[in-house]
Amino acid sequence: MGLFSGLKKNKGDAQPSTSSVAARATTKEPMTQEEIEELCLELNKIGAVKFGEFKLKSGLMSPVYVDLRVIVSYPLVLEQVSRMMYSRVKDLQFDIMCGVPYTALPIATCMSLGFGLPMVMRRKEVKDYGTKKAIEGAYSPGQSCLIVEDLVTSGASVLETLDPLQKEQLKVTDVVVLIDREQGGEAHLQKNGLKLHAAFKLSAMLDVLQKHNLVDEALAGKVRAFIAENQTQLPAAAAAAGAATAAAAAPPAQPKRLSYEERAGLAKNSVAKQCFELMARKRTNLAVAADVATADEMLALAEQTGPHICVFKTHVDIFDRWDDSIAAKLQEIASRHDFLIFEDRKFADIGNTVVSQYAGGIYKIADWSHITNAHLVPGPGIIDGLKQVGLPKGRGCLLLAEMSSRGTLAAGSYTEAVAAAAAQHEDFVMGFISVNPAAWKGGPGSPGLIHMTPGVQLAEGGDALGQQYNTPASVIGARGSDVIIVGRGVIKAADPAAAAAEYKEAGWAAYEASLAA
Repeated sequence: MGLFSGLKKNKGDAQPSTSSVAARATTKEPMTQEEIEELCLELNKIGAVKFGEFKLKSGLMSPVYVDLRVIVSYPLVLEQVSRMMYSRVKDLQFDIMCGVPYTALPIATCMSLGFGLPMVMRRKEVKDYGTKKAIEGAYSPGQSCLIVEDLVTSGASVLETLDPLQKEQLKVTDVVVLIDREQGGEAHLQKNGLKLHAAFKLSAMLDVLQKHNLVDEALAGKVRAFIAENQTQLPAAAAAAGAATAAAAAPPAQPKRLSYEERAGLAKNSVAKQCFELMARKRTNLAVAADVATADEMLALAEQTGPHICVFKTHVDIFDRWDDSIAAKLQEIASRHDFLIFEDRKFADIGNTVVSQYAGGIYKIADWSHITNAHLVPGPGIIDGLKQVGLPKGRGCLLLAEMSSRGTLAAGSYTEAVAAAAAQHEDFVMGFISVNPAAWKGGPGSPGLIHMTPGVQLAEGGDALGQQYNTPASVIGARGSDVIIVGRGVIKAADPAAAAAEYKEAGWAAYEASLAA
């Protein structure tokens, strides 16, 4: 049943009566071509699209006028509009929606109710009391937001909404509208990093109305000529705001990339220096994640992939057994094949506790692992605790600045705090687990710090548990990372050694291309 299919109409309600769009209960299924045409006809019938002579705000006389404010009085049409617009974006990935005030607000609300999509609202006038917020609703920095608008002419109103969303650190890449007037708005939005998804182009609506003899050929030709001859320019204020928001959204320009050899000389942590030198020597930036169930499988994987990697990453607490002899065997393989051992422990406790976790227990991680990592959630005291154990042993620590799982909270101001903490402890902090350091505020940070990125496969995609994959070229090139961490792409391969060699080649090619850029 449609969202409003059970709505009881009052006797005097001026609702559409003859169209099957209004009479038929709707579903969440994609609209058929017949339904699309019927909606187009209904919009004309209720006066949302009119033809004649209309004076526009600009002073121009237009043969067509689009007034979508009227659809709020026709709930069945409003539902069909929301379904039509949803069908244009149902395959996009976004966390929340924001309707452009005011006409698009009921459309966004209808989409929210009909399809279970969270939304926020932009205040057109920010109050000087209360929360004084420009964006109302529940959201988190780093979430992706879809802008919902009724129609686009120049795109100025969309850009006015884009600015406050981006100031709240929301990511905006897509806009959905019911009607694109085809007067330059799509191009203006594209220049500001936004892709327009239109349910109808005005010319397509003309085709439908001509087909049903509601617009004759002469009038249709007049409308098309008006569109072609009156392409819009953004108002100066909107253009300036759009340029500013586009600049804020774009990754900051980075200086020419330094080679691993050059960065080894800038590293303040001994393991970071060692890792840069190792990568240059072996011509590899590949780390393999040994996410296997047994210690024997882990050791076999280290033997198979060792010649192709710079780092071998373990989760020691998932193995079926552990003792000093296993640690010694892993160290011997690492020495023979020239790679570093990274225990992906993800410490996340107070300093006093992590001292014991890192130095003792049944795993004695600091004794055999060159690298470990930690969350900064407990505060910088966790670095002090780990450093107390690791620095005298010549170890290095990676801080988790970002993660590759969908919905991660490691973003925005948290990532900035991690970068600041690393800068204060470069003697022990050797770098980061990160996803897109090129987009960080201020860039990736000190060239002596290493960025390692998990969730890498040769093809983009994800899994059912929220892991998001990126290619070596994307991670090393566009995102500015240094080391690709590959798990399933290697360990699930029929020949892990051959798969590791393939990833090594792809990762190194991406690195060399980034040096030449």
